[in-house]
Amino acid sequence: MRLCTPRPTVPRTWTVDLRPHPCGLELACPLCGPPATVERGVSARSAVLTHLARHARAAALPPYLRTCQCHERGCRWHPRHRGCSGPVTLVLACERGGRRWRLADVCTSCAGATPDAAVVPETLSCAPPARRARRSRRAAADTPSAPERVRDLLSYLASALPPSVSPGTRLLALQCTLRTDRHGQVALAAGLLRGMRLHSHHTRAWQELEQARWLRHLGQTGTSQRLQLLDVTVLTQAPNRASRHQAADWALRTAHAPVLRDLPARLRLTMLALGTSTTPGEGGYADIEQLSRACALPEEPLERALLQLADTGLLATWSFNREDGQLYWQATGKSARLGAVTPRPV
Repeated sequence: MRLCTPRPTVPRTWTVDLRPHPCGLELACPLCGPPATVERGVSARSAVLTHLARHARAAALPPYLRTCQCHERGCRWHPRHRGCSGPVTLVLACERGGRRWRLADVCTSCAGATPDAAVVPETLSCAPPARRARRSRRAAADTPSAPERVRDLLSYLASALPPSVSPGTRLLALQCTLRTDRHGQVALAAGLLRGMRLHSHHTRAWQELEQARWLRHLGQTGTSQRLQLLDVTVLTQAPNRASRHQAADWALRTAHAPVLRDLPARLRLTMLALGTSTTPGEGGYADIEQLSRACALPEEPLERALLQLADTGLLATWSFNREDGQLYWQATGKSARLGAVTPRPV
């Protein structure tokens, strides 16, 4: 007779509050005792993400033992929906206008229904050391496709970057995230900047990211611009650089294709976000709130952007179902050429 051994319960939910302090801001974590003051020169957002990432690494748990923490608490973090379903992922959520941040294991269904939430891309470094070797052997099978990886990173950057960061700068941040090495450094060649139409005003783009304390410009080496990423979360990406570079190439071909080249950056970013959820010949659908955050556009400007994309012939039809909060669209043959060179499997 086999005895039933109960699974260990590990509360994989971490919450941090930002509170005013005479010296600036202090970071309060229920698990860490007295609040800590955010150091000068470090953005509050970066300090929060660093603190939450440290908790996630310290409480690593095999995937089969992870449960939806939202469900464990009666699904109080979002409006009612059809119930828990899908894989459990790490989800970063912002509440109270940025004064409270939460990182938790949440199922795919609850993550999609949670407002102001972003999926944190899974990493090998968050796994227990004994399992890293086995996971690395399965890396090829577990590697997400280029559109999936880009979709997750756009969702993450929506939380990691301030809302004021412009769409063109977000496209640059996406390329930096996908092309960074294990030390957080990235070299952007002049040809890449020309392809992104940033060769004449790239300084303004990374000045936005420097003001957000997301990266630091290290100078120029030859014809390449060298940057140091300060967001520690992106340093824990799965170290398969080949698949990340393929995702970066797919994003570049999609957002900066010839048919989009003369359009404003907000339309190119919107088309990229749509492309991550589009099935060739079948169209696509996405939660309107999640898409709005990924594009850094409120709902009304997003609808205007969709109208403009339809006017340019890139979208055949689109509709917004306000009952389920889903946006549905059908791409045209003109947009089917976006990202036409499909990344090869790694």
